[in-house]
Amino acid sequence: MSSIIDVPESSRLITKGTVPSAPARRGGWKKGIAIMDFILRLGAIASALGAAATMATSDETLPFFTQFFQFEASYDSFSTFQFFVIAMAFVGGYLVLSLPFSIVTIIRPHAAGPRLFLIILDTVFMTLATSSGAAAAAIVYMAHNGNQDANWLAICNQFGDFCQQISGAVVASFVAVVLLVLLIVMSAVALPNH
Repeated sequence: MSSIIDVPESSRLITKGTVPSAPARRGGWKKGIAIMDFILRLGAIASALGAAATMATSDETLPFFTQFFQFEASYDSFSTFQFFVIAMAFVGGYLVLSLPFSIVTIIRPHAAGPRLFLIILDTVFMTLATSSGAAAAAIVYMAHNGNQDANWLAICNQFGDFCQQISGAVVASFVAVVLLVLLIVMSAVALPNH
């Protein structure tokens, strides 16, 4: 009992000294964009959560006070700053929850569904971050400069540490906005053309 195995010859001829090349894989750059997407998401998470934490811990009490009055500045004294903390916490939470979808785009760089999902939600949360950052920036401007017409005094001369913290939080929120814009543009470029 013997078996004969018939192996057909390959249609490709390999000459001595040459190595057959693998076919070029299209879309390798999409995987690079997906990896950059993941890295930028990590930066946006740090920026958004840093902005929320910095604003939420901003508090300063002046060393002099009377029996009936105590001069204190805190983020919860301003409803705009409360909105800012909540909105930036939501943005940071969304970015953490979006990491698995970003990983899916690394594993499957040609998949359109996860990229489209991320574009839509990134746009929504970029809008939320922009609105909260802009509202807080308006109040920070008023704290630094006041408004003579409305008879509002600048409080940053007295509450210097408070103003530095809230200014830093606003800057961090706009860093998160810029990173979200980059994420949206990169995901849109990497969408497959059908």
